Amino acid sequence: MGTADELDKYRAPALDKGLDILELLAGTEDGLSQAEIAKALDRSPNEIYRMLDRLVRRDYVRRTNADRYELTLKLFELSYSTPPIRRLVSQAMPVLRRFARDAEQAVHLVIHDRNLLVVVAQVDSPGYWNVSVRVGSRIGMVNTGSGHVFLAFANEEERTLMVEGVDKRPEKLTPELIKRLAHVRKQGFETMASLQTASVTNLSVPIFGPLGTVIAALTCPFTERLDRHDAPNMDAALQLVIAAGKEISQPTAKG
Repeated sequence: MGTADELDKYRAPALDKGLDILELLAGTEDGLSQAEIAKALDRSPNEIYRMLDRLVRRDYVRRTNADRYELTLKLFELSYSTPPIRRLVSQAMPVLRRFARDAEQAVHLVIHDRNLLVVVAQVDSPGYWNVSVRVGSRIGMVNTGSGHVFLAFANEEERTLMVEGVDKRPEKLTPELIKRLAHVRKQGFETMASLQTASVTNLSVPIFGPLGTVIAALTCPFTERLDRHDAPNMDAALQLVIAAGKEISQPTAKG
């Protein structure tokens, strides 16, 4: 790493402004006005206008009827189209569809990307009732089954980086959570009551890459059917999601 002066020589102010806008909009749900963006970034409205105009023309940002600006899905589409993720999703989708059919439950695939968990694939159950998480959703690390899977199979240094969070407000790895993660690693899966939705139990398993590291997590947000006694129960769904995780996982590379 160079000194601050050395690093400053390679600054690209226009690029910095554009990235600042994208990162700011990524953290808002209802979009922001031009004035709000300028104030938040301590920039003049004029320079923000020019940058917003370029981002809109390149389809990274859209202007709403309420004269507010919000992100499009272009960044997500670009990340989704990278070869490793595309191959993972392509390989996983037939398995996810078969699981949803056999378990009669929804299921989603999650990856870990730069301190974020992102849903990259999702399949609804074949029935009328369904609990699902939208593709592109960002979910928590310490309060979800998928997050527990990633943390359980990470070493101490990796865990620290995972829970730092992009907003630099670290999530807490309590002694109770660390003990639970050891149990998850030992048994190879997580079953936990959802901390977001009542009456949902997350059934989560790791997806291993060819080097034996966890590259994704597969989660079924299980809900019990009260109107059908012949529907697969939670134990059956757990066995199906474990089998699906093993099918998607790559054999460990031989040294």
